[in-house]
Amino acid sequence: MSVTALSALRVSKHQIPAHQRLPNTSIQGKPLLIYHGVFSKPSASTIESHLTSVGVVSPQWRYTMYQDTHFHSNTHEVLSIAAGSAKCCFGGEENEGRVEPVLKQGDVVVVPAGVAHRLLEDYGGFQMVGSYPKGNSWDMCYGRAGEEDKVKQIQNLGWFQRDPIYGEKGPVLDV
Repeated sequence: MSVTALSALRVSKHQIPAHQRLPNTSIQGKPLLIYHGVFSKPSASTIESHLTSVGVVSPQWRYTMYQDTHFHSNTHEVLSIAAGSAKCCFGGEENEGRVEPVLKQGDVVVVPAGVAHRLLEDYGGFQMVGSYPKGNSWDMCYGRAGEEDKVKQIQNLGWFQRDPIYGEKGPVLDV
Protein backbone atom coordinates (compact mmCIF):
# COMPACT_ATOMS: atom_id res chain seq x y z
CA MET A 1 0.00 0.00 0.00
CA SER A 2 1.25 3.47 -0.80
CA VAL A 3 1.24 6.36 1.63
CA THR A 4 1.07 10.08 0.94
CA ALA A 5 4.49 11.40 0.00
CA LEU A 6 6.21 13.00 2.96
CA SER A 7 6.62 16.23 0.99
CA ALA A 8 2.82 16.41 0.48
CA LEU A 9 1.78 15.33 3.98
CA ARG A 10 -0.16 17.80 6.11
CA VAL A 11 0.58 17.42 9.83
CA SER A 12 -1.11 19.13 12.77
CA LYS A 13 0.94 19.50 15.97
CA HIS A 14 -0.74 20.27 19.28
CA GLN A 15 0.74 21.02 22.69
CA ILE A 16 -2.00 20.36 25.23
CA PRO A 17 -1.61 21.74 28.76
CA ALA A 18 -2.10 19.62 31.85
CA HIS A 19 -5.58 19.84 33.31
CA GLN A 20 -6.51 18.60 36.76
CA ARG A 21 -4.98 15.08 36.88
CA LEU A 22 -4.54 14.76 33.11
CA PRO A 23 -0.85 15.36 32.28
CA ASN A 24 -1.33 15.70 28.50
CA THR A 25 1.88 16.94 26.81
CA SER A 26 3.21 18.72 29.91
CA ILE A 27 5.70 16.04 31.00
CA GLN A 28 7.75 15.27 27.89
CA GLY A 29 6.72 18.21 25.73
CA LYS A 30 6.09 15.97 22.72
CA PRO A 31 3.05 17.20 20.76
CA LEU A 32 -0.03 15.31 19.70
CA LEU A 33 0.54 14.74 15.98
CA ILE A 34 -2.18 14.23 13.38
CA TYR A 35 -1.00 13.04 9.97
CA HIS A 36 -3.89 13.97 7.66
CA GLY A 37 -4.76 11.58 4.84
CA VAL A 38 -1.72 9.30 5.08
CA PHE A 39 -3.49 6.24 3.67
CA SER A 40 -5.77 6.28 0.64
CA LYS A 41 -8.89 4.15 1.25
CA PRO A 42 -7.16 1.75 3.63
CA SER A 43 -8.51 -1.33 5.32
CA ALA A 44 -7.48 -2.40 8.80
CA SER A 45 -5.46 -5.27 7.34
CA THR A 46 -3.55 -3.06 4.86
CA ILE A 47 -2.74 -0.60 7.66
CA GLU A 48 -1.52 -3.46 9.85
CA SER A 49 0.65 -4.77 7.00
CA HIS A 50 2.19 -1.34 6.42
CA LEU A 51 2.90 -0.75 10.12
CA THR A 52 4.41 -4.22 10.46
CA SER A 53 6.64 -3.66 7.41
CA VAL A 54 7.99 -0.38 8.83
CA GLY A 55 8.61 -2.21 12.11
CA VAL A 56 8.41 0.65 14.63
CA VAL A 57 5.07 -0.23 16.21
CA SER A 58 3.05 -3.41 16.65
CA PRO A 59 -0.64 -3.30 15.74
CA GLN A 60 -2.55 -4.69 18.73
CA TRP A 61 -6.26 -4.05 18.20
CA ARG A 62 -9.05 -2.89 15.89
CA TYR A 63 -11.79 -0.90 17.56
CA THR A 64 -13.35 2.52 17.92
CA MET A 65 -12.14 4.97 20.58
CA TYR A 66 -13.40 4.60 24.14
CA GLN A 67 -16.04 7.12 25.18
CA ASP A 68 -14.41 7.59 28.60
CA THR A 69 -11.53 10.04 28.92
CA HIS A 70 -8.36 8.02 29.45
CA PHE A 71 -4.62 8.09 28.84
CA HIS A 72 -1.68 5.72 28.87
CA SER A 73 1.26 6.23 31.21
CA ASN A 74 3.55 3.44 30.03
CA THR A 75 3.60 3.90 26.26
CA HIS A 76 2.95 6.25 23.36
CA GLU A 77 0.12 5.22 21.00
CA VAL A 78 -0.36 5.33 17.23
CA LEU A 79 -4.00 5.37 16.07
CA SER A 80 -4.57 4.73 12.35
CA ILE A 81 -8.11 5.41 11.13
CA ALA A 82 -9.21 2.42 9.04
CA ALA A 83 -12.87 3.37 8.43
CA GLY A 84 -15.44 6.08 9.01
CA SER A 85 -14.97 9.37 10.77
CA ALA A 86 -15.48 10.73 14.28
CA LYS A 87 -15.03 13.78 16.44
CA CYS A 88 -12.59 13.03 19.27
CA CYS A 89 -11.36 14.99 22.25
CA PHE A 90 -7.70 15.15 23.24
CA GLY A 91 -6.76 16.80 26.52
CA GLY A 92 -9.96 16.43 28.57
CA GLU A 93 -13.34 17.91 27.73
CA GLU A 94 -13.12 20.58 30.46
CA ASN A 95 -9.61 21.68 29.43
CA GLU A 96 -9.59 25.03 27.61
CA GLY A 97 -6.46 23.82 25.78
CA ARG A 98 -8.10 20.65 24.44
CA VAL A 99 -8.16 19.68 20.77
CA GLU A 100 -11.33 18.27 19.16
CA PRO A 101 -10.49 17.16 15.60
CA VAL A 102 -12.67 15.22 13.24
CA LEU A 103 -10.59 12.17 12.34
CA LYS A 104 -11.21 10.50 9.00
CA GLN A 105 -10.32 7.28 7.25
CA GLY A 106 -6.64 7.45 6.28
CA ASP A 107 -5.54 9.75 9.12
CA VAL A 108 -2.96 8.71 11.72
CA VAL A 109 -2.67 10.16 15.22
CA VAL A 110 0.47 9.86 17.34
CA VAL A 111 -0.68 10.18 20.94
CA PRO A 112 2.15 10.80 23.41
CA ALA A 113 1.90 9.04 26.77
CA GLY A 114 -0.20 11.11 29.16
CA VAL A 115 -2.44 12.73 26.54
CA ALA A 116 -6.07 12.16 27.52
CA HIS A 117 -8.41 11.11 24.73
CA ARG A 118 -11.98 10.01 24.12
CA LEU A 119 -14.60 9.63 21.43
CA LEU A 120 -17.13 12.47 21.29
CA GLU A 121 -19.22 11.53 18.25
CA ASP A 122 -19.01 8.68 15.73
CA TYR A 123 -20.19 9.91 12.34
CA GLY A 124 -20.46 6.37 11.02
CA GLY A 125 -18.40 3.18 11.10
CA PHE A 126 -15.42 4.66 12.93
CA GLN A 127 -12.68 2.06 13.34
CA MET A 128 -9.00 2.41 14.20
CA VAL A 129 -5.95 0.19 14.35
CA GLY A 130 -4.27 0.77 17.71
CA SER A 131 -0.51 0.29 17.75
CA TYR A 132 2.29 0.70 20.28
CA PRO A 133 6.08 0.78 20.06
CA LYS A 134 7.40 -2.76 19.69
CA GLY A 135 7.50 -4.62 22.99
CA ASN A 136 5.01 -2.28 24.70
CA SER A 137 1.43 -2.78 25.76
CA TRP A 138 -0.79 -0.15 27.31
CA ASP A 139 -2.24 0.62 30.70
CA MET A 140 -5.39 2.61 31.36
CA CYS A 141 -5.40 5.78 33.45
CA TYR A 142 -8.39 8.06 33.96
CA GLY A 143 -7.01 11.10 35.76
CA ARG A 144 -8.03 9.81 39.17
CA ALA A 145 -6.40 9.97 42.57
CA GLY A 146 -3.99 7.08 43.08
CA GLU A 147 -2.49 7.25 39.57
CA GLU A 148 0.35 9.61 40.53
CA ASP A 149 3.07 6.93 40.46
CA LYS A 150 1.97 5.83 37.00
CA VAL A 151 2.05 9.44 35.77
CA LYS A 152 5.62 9.86 37.09
CA GLN A 153 6.86 7.06 34.79
CA ILE A 154 5.96 9.10 31.68
CA GLN A 155 9.10 11.21 32.10
CA ASN A 156 11.27 8.09 31.63
CA LEU A 157 9.69 6.88 28.39
CA GLY A 158 11.83 7.03 25.29
CA TRP A 159 10.53 8.73 22.14
CA PHE A 160 10.43 7.20 18.67
CA GLN A 161 13.80 6.62 16.97
CA ARG A 162 12.06 6.02 13.62
CA ASP A 163 8.73 7.28 12.32
CA PRO A 164 5.96 4.64 12.65
CA ILE A 165 4.64 5.40 9.14
CA TYR A 166 7.67 6.61 7.19
CA GLY A 167 10.63 4.94 8.86
CA GLU A 168 13.93 6.84 8.70
CA LYS A 169 12.32 10.25 8.13
CA GLY A 170 8.98 11.59 9.26
CA PRO A 171 7.10 14.05 11.44
CA VAL A 172 7.58 12.16 14.71
CA LEU A 173 11.33 12.74 14.40
CA ASP A 174 10.97 16.51 13.96
CA VAL A 175 9.53 17.28 17.41
